[in-house]
Amino acid sequence: MFYLLPLMLERVGILVIVAFLLSRMKSFRQIVRNEHQLPAKLLLILTFGAFGVISNYTGVEIRGSSIGSEVWQTGVHVDSALANTRIMGVAIGGLLGGPLVGTGVGLIAGLHRLTLGGYTAVACAVSTLLAGIVTGWIGRKFRTSDGNAPWKAVAVGILMECVQMGVILLIARPVDAAFELVSIIGLPMIVMNGFGTLLFMLMIQSILQEDERARAHQTNLALHIADSTLPFFRQGLNPDSCREAAAVILSRTDADAISITDRERVLAHVGAGDDHHIPLHSLATRLTRTVLEQGKIAVATSRKEIQCADENCSLQAAIVLPLQVRGETVGTLKLYYTDPERLNGVQKKLAEGLGKLFSTQLELADAELQSRLLRDAEIKALQAQVHPHFLFNAINTISALCRTDASKARELLVQLGTFFRSNLQGARQTLIPLHQELRHVEAYLSLEQARFPDKYCLSMDIEPGLENVDIPPFTLQPLVENAVRHAFQGLGLHHKGAIAIRAYRKDDTMVIETRDNGIGIGGDLLERLGDQAVRSAEGTGTALHNIRKRIEEIYGRDGLFQIESDERTGTKVMIKLPIQSAREETLC
Repeated sequence: MFYLLPLMLERVGILVIVAFLLSRMKSFRQIVRNEHQLPAKLLLILTFGAFGVISNYTGVEIRGSSIGSEVWQTGVHVDSALANTRIMGVAIGGLLGGPLVGTGVGLIAGLHRLTLGGYTAVACAVSTLLAGIVTGWIGRKFRTSDGNAPWKAVAVGILMECVQMGVILLIARPVDAAFELVSIIGLPMIVMNGFGTLLFMLMIQSILQEDERARAHQTNLALHIADSTLPFFRQGLNPDSCREAAAVILSRTDADAISITDRERVLAHVGAGDDHHIPLHSLATRLTRTVLEQGKIAVATSRKEIQCADENCSLQAAIVLPLQVRGETVGTLKLYYTDPERLNGVQKKLAEGLGKLFSTQLELADAELQSRLLRDAEIKALQAQVHPHFLFNAINTISALCRTDASKARELLVQLGTFFRSNLQGARQTLIPLHQELRHVEAYLSLEQARFPDKYCLSMDIEPGLENVDIPPFTLQPLVENAVRHAFQGLGLHHKGAIAIRAYRKDDTMVIETRDNGIGIGGDLLERLGDQAVRSAEGTGTALHNIRKRIEEIYGRDGLFQIESDERTGTKVMIKLPIQSAREETLC
């Protein structure tokens, strides 16, 4: 029995060597990773079935109490038996592939053992098929990624070897020979098959862990590159942003050149081939045009496939990825290599991930652009709302003053010019200094006061140093206009409308308050104002909603827009903006 142990260890070593060589093969690693797919299951059956056949051929012949020394068994005497590692391959196949694989492997290995003959041939064939079925059903809940998976596999392998010994005792005849055989081969086969199963499962786990580490590395690298290129792709596809992004990608990948195009021209090319792949020139390769037309990834492994017009081009391989925005191909990202061998599977997976991430970044850039355009449209809508009434009223007032008070008329013309100049500047800028917005307010109110002398008054209390802090345009002027048009209506001729604007620091924020002594706002309307556009007969009701929305878009949670109102004391609007996130010029 003990003499059999080193012989069995030899056989286990042969299978482990074969398994190691297989584990280095890409196809075998793919089979192990995709064992739940039908083609992979069929390949697993063939692979581990072959292990069972090799185990049969490399078994040790046992004849009575004597142990044979042949290395390769092509047949077994009628009074002989085989000690081998067949159950090891069957058990591992069943655990990895489930019932179909286990049954298939057991059938192949069992039938082959039957053809070799010997008085245990039938018993070994039956036990092999039984082991395949049992381990296959166990494999339905077996998880290779489990940390204890190798030891669980060892336990299953030992159990199946014990079952084989039991089947031999039940079926093999003569009984005396079966008992003698089991006493000789039982312990060595149980120990060696368990040991072999452990080594095999550790090898399988190593394959999976290597793949996980490789995927994790690729993911981390792709995200790192995407994070570094985000500021550039957020600017859209233009020569400057693409040149910076291409330089980042070239420094973080194994590519020899990076090129980014739109649908018509090369926007950036850095690295090898930059002597003829020139930015702002038309597309140099037909491969790029094909990707733009089909919207699918293309891989070239030779200069001929790249189809570059320059015969001396050093670029020998490329992967070209479509950059898509809302399903439409708007450009390409190209990774070039001077050696086709460097364009391996890892590089392809990395490039595919980058293509998807960059497409997402371009979609976000497009969404931001649309958001800015929408904001501009809303601001222009506010301007359009003010212009017709206000302009005609102001012109009528100035026209009347030209006959009675020419100097006052000239002053109002200056204020009218200031008002519309502020409108134009506000439409072009995201932020403007506070003092510029206050001039806008003064210009508006001076024109209203000219129409209704002594009806309105404005007071300002601005903490020194805050005049140059930036705020969104059209923030205060619409509030003052709302007070003039709505807050003082119905209060009688003797009621003088008072509007007060106050700005002060509070920690790292600037607080701006506007107050009026008007009629106030009712409870139901107060709840909706600012949160949504409120339609009314007097106006579109979008001003407060637009102010709140722009503050949220620019400052996020750091900004605050709050309305308080009482029908006895008027309305107060408080705006809180973070000073540190706005552009603050030299304070005086």
